[in-house]
Amino acid sequence: MKTPKRLQPLVEEGIIDEVISPLMSGKEADVFIVRSAGELRCAKIYKDAVKRSFKKAVQYTEGRKVRNSRRARAMEKGSKFGRKQQEETWQNAEVDALYRLARAEVRVPQPYGCFDGVLLMELVTDEDGDVAPRLNDVTMSPEQAREDHALMMQYVLRMLAAGLIHGDLSEFNVLVDEDGPVIIDLPQAVDAAGNNNAQSMLTRDIRNVTEYYAQFAPELLDTHYAEELWGLFEEGDLNPEQILTGSAELDTHEADTDSVMAEIRAVLAEEEARQRRLKAAESDEEPEREPGEGYDQGA
Repeated sequence: MKTPKRLQPLVEEGIIDEVISPLMSGKEADVFIVRSAGELRCAKIYKDAVKRSFKKAVQYTEGRKVRNSRRARAMEKGSKFGRKQQEETWQNAEVDALYRLARAEVRVPQPYGCFDGVLLMELVTDEDGDVAPRLNDVTMSPEQAREDHALMMQYVLRMLAAGLIHGDLSEFNVLVDEDGPVIIDLPQAVDAAGNNNAQSMLTRDIRNVTEYYAQFAPELLDTHYAEELWGLFEEGDLNPEQILTGSAELDTHEADTDSVMAEIRAVLAEEEARQRRLKAAESDEEPEREPGEGYDQGA
């Protein structure tokens, strides 16, 4: 096939031997099967921000650290240089997450580097050597669903222990090879400690995965892994090897909205009274002057 423009420099530099075929086109990237170092791999070409349809990216990037202060300032200002740095940060986030999660023993594709917005990584295949299917294309027995779901919860635990939340985890971002699930698509990986949306994203990730496996094992809908994991995270008790139970103490108390509103009204009234006192004090301190009388410039 004709080599895509974004892959041509990698072919010329010998990083890619040849481009075999397109694999998929997603909301933030196009993926091609390539041959590199004598084996089949994936080349993921990130789309420019103006073409990318990934929604609410700011929610995901909150809390990410930028080591270079000049880059951080430029990104805050939104200058041309800053936008370029923001794009590189978004792209490198997936590479960093892949290396980090591989060290944490989470099954992810092996990365081989990111080159000018192109991520080169392992091509996950099935036992016949074909491209591994996505989880949403896989059916299974109840026993297999329970086993794979437990394994996925263990991976989510290890991710959280490594300080990360996938942020967009679902049956569409998981491949299945002969050894089980492999988690993919991580450019939006969330900093668990630095992102205000971390808990809600963890809850959504777990709900998406659980609802898929529950098609084959409905009892999984009665589990509470999100509450259990977040509780352990907040308490600082996460152990990557601990056995999860899927149970947690849930807060069943209804919110006392009347009391909350009463407290808000009391605070507002107190602030209004404080402002009145300040204005009264300023009026008392201001000396009365005859018309035309000015301040003593020598005072």
